[in-house]
Amino acid sequence: MSPVPTSPARSPLARLAHAAHFAARAHKDQQRKGIDAEPYVNHCLEVCELVLIAAEPGDVEVAIAALLHDTVEDVGVTRADLVAEFGERVAELVMHVTDDKTLCKHDRKRLQIEHAPHLPRDARLIKISDKTSNLRALVRTPPVGWGPERLADYVVWAAAVVEACGPTDAVLEALFREAHAEATRAHPG
Repeated sequence: MSPVPTSPARSPLARLAHAAHFAARAHKDQQRKGIDAEPYVNHCLEVCELVLIAAEPGDVEVAIAALLHDTVEDVGVTRADLVAEFGERVAELVMHVTDDKTLCKHDRKRLQIEHAPHLPRDARLIKISDKTSNLRALVRTPPVGWGPERLADYVVWAAAVVEACGPTDAVLEALFREAHAEATRAHPG
């Protein structure tokens, strides 16, 4: 993806809009796994929205990283691309929440739990928001081909990741608990 020239004078809102546009282009060929097959960028926008309604959301770079949180993992954007386009801090936050796709799914899931307590607070905001968005999607439009056991396993695992994050933000944690309770009712283990 060719970078858009950036200016140090670009306002925080302009930077945020640029990140939303970047995420939309990066994920243009992706859809969510759910039966509705909604555009993947909807997930990125929801994660950003959740970060922004946190009790203490951090700065615009946290929101930008939330929009871009799956670009490295899912669509081949590189850390260097993110640094060039959005700066070192945004790239660092995205890398904190990016799985190593060279590992098997079991190891990636285990490492998310192990790494969660050591993430910077701003990365934990993104992680909690991501899991909340994913649980909401499981209820609203479950992934095609996921049976009851896989759905229930995801609900349990998402809770383990958020629990491992430790106390981070009361508002986001309450929203996660709501999503988790609803997902548990929809997909009991």
